[in-house]
Amino acid sequence: MKISVIGTGYLGATHAACLAELGHDVLGLDTDPLKVAALAEGELPFFEPGLAELLHRHVASGRLRFTTSYEEVGAWAEVHFLGVGTPQRQGEGSADTTFVEDAVRSLAETITRDALIVGKSTVPVGTAQRLGEILARHQDPSLKIGLAWNPEFLREGFAVQDTLRPDRIVVGVDDAANASTLRAVYSAADELGVPFIITDFETAELVKMAANAFLATKISFINAFSEITEAVGGDIQTLAAGLGLDERIGPKFLRAGLGFGGGCLPKDIRALQARASELGHERSMRFLAEVEGINLRRRERAVFLAASMLGELQGKKVAALGAAFKPDSDDVRDSPALDVAVRLFDAGADVSVYDPKANANASQRFPRLAYADSLSDAVADADLILLLTEWDEFRSLSPDTLAVLTPARKIVDARNVLIADQWTAAGWDFAALGRRHTPVPDYAPVSA
Repeated sequence: MKISVIGTGYLGATHAACLAELGHDVLGLDTDPLKVAALAEGELPFFEPGLAELLHRHVASGRLRFTTSYEEVGAWAEVHFLGVGTPQRQGEGSADTTFVEDAVRSLAETITRDALIVGKSTVPVGTAQRLGEILARHQDPSLKIGLAWNPEFLREGFAVQDTLRPDRIVVGVDDAANASTLRAVYSAADELGVPFIITDFETAELVKMAANAFLATKISFINAFSEITEAVGGDIQTLAAGLGLDERIGPKFLRAGLGFGGGCLPKDIRALQARASELGHERSMRFLAEVEGINLRRRERAVFLAASMLGELQGKKVAALGAAFKPDSDDVRDSPALDVAVRLFDAGADVSVYDPKANANASQRFPRLAYADSLSDAVADADLILLLTEWDEFRSLSPDTLAVLTPARKIVDARNVLIADQWTAAGWDFAALGRRHTPVPDYAPVSA
């Protein structure tokens, strides 16, 4: 099929390359000519495992092209996917749907053949209905232009896998023919037996928000119990294992630590609360405020543990291992790791940050911090080490190997990926969130 993808950020570029991999001819559109030129040369503006290879392969084959012209897209493609951003409004919790609305208006004014517009962006419930009204006002009335909503469920670090082999496909439609078109788009997944759920616009919009709200709640649930295990001398990893073996609960997202971040979960739970309030159902989503509160307390706790181990932060060198919000990503949006590093700096510490992929993005956001080119540079002369993002390079650290690189014998494992007994047996002072080796179960935040 001839398919366009409007917006070539993380979602759009991933979806475009994967659609080409599935056998479609794809035209990606972006209003930024520099981004379009880079993508046309096979250059990604972000890191995502496996995506660069797909981009290179299909740009070279001619199956994947990029443009800045809505006119070209409107005349050529039969299906148009919307992958533009819906950022949080400045000073508010609600999502800004301006870019989605502008994209639909521009498509409506330039499409010259029967076509289907498919939303993939995460939007507040009711958005598709409003976009349908915009489409009706601006399209050529002689054309049949349908609208569908097909939310994405991508995990950063696994986005290619999640697109090519999803665990489910959800489509919201008001016309059965549009569902048939999307079955054709995703025929490869259909052949693999991937569940294909057909529903209305509103349910399709809500399912992505509901998924993210549930995952955030599960993360904060185990982190709330980690506060209790620290206070009583228990062990959160054993508690999580005991919970996860219950098939009704499962082990995923029960790893206690520094909490969630990134460009989706924090933004989406705030937008969901804001939309529920607009609908007069604020109390239904009030629990999400506590979910976020627990999440933010994890960052305070990591800083407090660092201060407790050092006695004071002023003038002490701290090696912050990790800046991305999760491994296998260079995304530092609302990153717990980077936030902890900044809090330590504001409290007077000399902070050296090292991340295998996210240093450049982190330095653009917080240029006041020092950034090291390697783990050995980051930990040299450090008084304390904090493991803040669970990259494999950090998970595989051993106390003996690290002792060769630094005089420090103090480490805070904020992601609960190290074996505490190995470190304490090697003579290290070891602390982790929710673990029995962790001192001082106090919760006073550290301020600058």
